[in-house]
Amino acid sequence: QVQLVESGGGLVQAGGSLRLSCAASGRSFSLYGMGWFRQAPGKERDFVAAIAWNGGSIDYADSVKGRFTISRDNAKNTVYLQMNNLKVEDTAVYYCAARPWVGVQAPREYGEWGQGTQVTVSS
Repeated sequence: QVQLVESGGGLVQAGGSLRLSCAASGRSFSLYGMGWFRQAPGKERDFVAAIAWNGGSIDYADSVKGRFTISRDNAKNTVYLQMNNLKVEDTAVYYCAARPWVGVQAPREYGEWGQGTQVTVSS
């Protein structure tokens, strides 16, 4: 079991960049696949990016491909989401989540979630 805490959100202008971090506490972070999700007001929680326990099997939502990069540092128990060329439609609360071994797109497959960090992109 891991506990997850996101950070790095904020207000940024369209075209700008942010880097989100998700710090994990607890044992065996390196055995977990990780995912990033986002939820805008009144909408469902959507998949953004995922990464496997060893940094492989990276997957992105079509809407963020070429702009966002997921990575992890198992020595620091942290997963990152580098977000470049941000758009107004990227505005949402961003969550990280953990599940054994491989990250996947379905939120229901994840057992551990962070509290979220707000990202607001202004025009």
